[in-house]
Amino acid sequence: MDLHRLGLVSSRVYHFSLVARLGSIRQAALTLNVAPSSISRSIKQLEDDLGTPLFDRTKQRLRLTSAGELLEYHLKQSSSEMNRALTEISDMRGLRRGTVTVAVIESAARGILMDVLAGFWVRHPEISVDVQVVGSQHAVDMVHQGEADIALAFDVRVPRNARRLSAISLPLGVLVPPGSPLTKLQGKLRSYDLAGERIILSDGSLSLGSSIEQMFSGAFVEFSRRTRTNSISLMIDLATRGLGTILQTKMGVQTEIARGQLVFIPLADPGLSMRRLNLVSRPKGQVTEAAQALADSLTSTLEAMRD
Repeated sequence: MDLHRLGLVSSRVYHFSLVARLGSIRQAALTLNVAPSSISRSIKQLEDDLGTPLFDRTKQRLRLTSAGELLEYHLKQSSSEMNRALTEISDMRGLRRGTVTVAVIESAARGILMDVLAGFWVRHPEISVDVQVVGSQHAVDMVHQGEADIALAFDVRVPRNARRLSAISLPLGVLVPPGSPLTKLQGKLRSYDLAGERIILSDGSLSLGSSIEQMFSGAFVEFSRRTRTNSISLMIDLATRGLGTILQTKMGVQTEIARGQLVFIPLADPGLSMRRLNLVSRPKGQVTEAAQALADSLTSTLEAMRD
């Protein structure tokens, strides 16, 4: 919900938050379709009232000072709680409206979230769902900081002020086109069988990367790195075209497997850990009715996958 439009956030605070996010008064002015001078004046008044600068002004970009970072953090917390209050008020009025924020890793967004949302909006057409596609640790951090209601993330520890609703374990494997020689090793593929393969690797922003490094550490397997990326979609597209081999779970690749574009071959190395997909939410007393409804839908989907 737009707190500024509802008059619940002052223009000075709104302008400050927008400049902090964009790093530029000019960009903020373009977004709001106002003169840059009005944004500058608004922030200057806020700084004068607080008695401290909120931005370090450089030629290329504005950077938050320590005071600015502190203010931005608490404004985010306040905004999250205010949105929650408005959602609960809507629920009390029987409108069944509201907004749920989901922080999700890309593979889960591709793999299960779209199907869940399709069914969810049939039952709850007036509920908005904002989706942030981020890395695993960032996803649970958003729940921890009150910036998201629900998170789907691989291999993470659940913070104390959050709760794990469900989790499933998924095997790590290789995804290759149907004509790949590796398909002949179905059921007995080992990491050393990947020697000489052109591997498409994920970068350090994805928890998948650490799982791959764990697998290859001590295995003395030589392979050729085709590319490194933080995009699961790009990895899948490259593998579908036969431009390299990717290592991950089936999550997010179900469509390509069903169409016969890719074949998933689980790795059978002894001691190789399975990946654990966690569904995490805010504590029970802090979850709106709308968020709980979506969490229930996701829980049912994960339980069905486990079965």
